[in-house]
Amino acid sequence: MTLRSTVNYNTARNLKVGEHKLTVTQVSSLIGANPKQRDTVRSLGLKRIGHTVVRPADAVTVGMLNSVKHLVKAEEAN
Repeated sequence: MTLRSTVNYNTARNLKVGEHKLTVTQVSSLIGANPKQRDTVRSLGLKRIGHTVVRPADAVTVGMLNSVKHLVKAEEAN
């Protein structure tokens, strides 16, 4: 198994709760993930690797992103 050279582990740490929107993309597989993390990714609305959703940056969403930051990539939506 090879390691990716562009792993972004600090994705959700820099997020702040506010009025803006977040673009969330699943970047890693859920195979072998904790069932609780799997449920969190599904509740974010993500279905497969590469799938992207836009969510509000409320406290619930930011908390979910912090718990699965190794499986998703989050950015501010334009």
